[in-house]
Amino acid sequence: MATKTPDTAEKSWLTVSETATELHIPRTRCYELIQRGELPAVRIGERSIRVNRLELEEFLLENRRIVAR
Repeated sequence: MATKTPDTAEKSWLTVSETATELHIPRTRCYELIQRGELPAVRIGERSIRVNRLELEEFLLENRRIVAR
């Protein structure tokens, strides 16, 4: 069985920039979603905000819509 190393392990907590990259949205839009309480996040200290990957996946599942072509 292969052991995950820090390089290959999936991060449990993402920065706002990493979250925005995952969602393919601007970082400012990500901050707006967090401020409005739509995207759950945790503030660590004065400046650090983290988004839990599982909560991000739940957010995506709850807010998905079928896009007509």
